[in-house]
Amino acid sequence: MEELKELGASRAGAIHCLTIIGQIEGHQILPEDAKTTKYEHVLPLIAAIEESEEIQGLLILLNTMGGDVEAGLAIAELIAGMKKPTVSLVLGGGHSIGVPLAVAAKCSMIAPSAAMTIHPVRINGVVIGVPQTYRYFSRIQDRIVSFVTEHSRIGREEYLRLMNNTDELANDVGSVIHGEEAVGCGLIDRIGSLSDALAVLHQQVDR
Repeated sequence: MEELKELGASRAGAIHCLTIIGQIEGHQILPEDAKTTKYEHVLPLIAAIEESEEIQGLLILLNTMGGDVEAGLAIAELIAGMKKPTVSLVLGGGHSIGVPLAVAAKCSMIAPSAAMTIHPVRINGVVIGVPQTYRYFSRIQDRIVSFVTEHSRIGREEYLRLMNNTDELANDVGSVIHGEEAVGCGLIDRIGSLSDALAVLHQQVDR
């Protein structure tokens, strides 16, 4: 995970950038050849940004490929709970847990060429096939759906429809929606580039 970077200063103070890329690594360590963002590094950075008197706004750059659901939700909840101005910008893709991360900011943006991949919660490896296991997955998925619909303009039924779509992905369930589609369905607030995201963030800071 890249360290926190200062992008510059406005009248009100510094704008900082947090990059979340690859897979969100949680309690299990992923292979060395996998690009990961370690959530135990991100959480204290977000807390430090919120407490800093010098930092006035946070820009979150996202290009995710899924990862640990619990770790991703922890990061998203922390971002959503910030009082300082926050803007997220999806570049390339927001896969799975990248969706809650994107909508957690006060303003979410997506590059015209970027896409969001929405699919149900699943797990790799050995699973104990008992009813409790399936109820556990159902509750995790419900938490994700609730978070996304509470922090965006998309309706619950529409988000579930996209999540459980069987007509789009080969050998998989879910949907891939691109920039304009993500804005049109209310998942993301607006289309934008880096300069647009910074302009919105500076407006928040000035207010």
